Amino acid sequence: MSAPQDSDTRQPLQQLLAKYHALAELAGSLAHEIKNPLSVIRMNMDLLAEDLAEAETPRERRALGKIDVVHTQCTRLENLLNDFLKFTRLQELNLLAGNLNDVLGRVCDLFAVQAVDADVEIRRYLDPDLPSILIDAETLEAAIVNLVKNAMESMPDGGTLTATTRLTKNSVALDLIDTGCGMGERTALNMFDAFYTTKNGGSGLGLPTARKVVEAHGGRISVQSVEGRGTKFTLEFPAPARISKADGDSA
Repeated sequence: MSAPQDSDTRQPLQQLLAKYHALAELAGSLAHEIKNPLSVIRMNMDLLAEDLAEAETPRERRALGKIDVVHTQCTRLENLLNDFLKFTRLQELNLLAGNLNDVLGRVCDLFAVQAVDADVEIRRYLDPDLPSILIDAETLEAAIVNLVKNAMESMPDGGTLTATTRLTKNSVALDLIDTGCGMGERTALNMFDAFYTTKNGGSGLGLPTARKVVEAHGGRISVQSVEGRGTKFTLEFPAPARISKADGDSA
């Protein structure tokens, strides 16, 4: 009797997942189609701006100002659509053996100059004995870039960003700890919801996409934050079977 019940339970779930994927594909296709005319609009705004580059009359200057507004909004929409496409069209990952230290190191190097300019000290505490795990390095790097970017923006007056890797009993973990402004309870509860943002002009898709990438690696992401003191993001990925088993045997 239980087998038919399990089958009956799985069928609606499979249908729901199929509808979800179809809807996500449709939404992604729609976003892609919107990008084309939007690019044409922005290009023509650029051409009009060139024609009015030496505006002399008040009317021409007003027209140039309106063109700037349209251009700015077009750029904002294009950025939103690009983020939306990344969120809805996360490709099947190409998982290969890689080291989390290498990925995190490249991200820290990427922000090195910006950190100096922003008076932010980036501290690295990377476990040299960290085992390799299965990762899509390029996709994971993009997700971590988003987290570091958020951390940098939370410290407009300078601060410290601590990047740590470590081996736990069942996972390979990465911590990003900043001394920024932190976040309130409402933001912490909604930060991974699509389109939720506290930034002017933000898409609200950066953190949801980062979580989606981590979960696609079989991992999980968690956050701890205190307003006025800072935020800690922790990413955990499945440890190699032989590593986690050995830890379990020694426990």
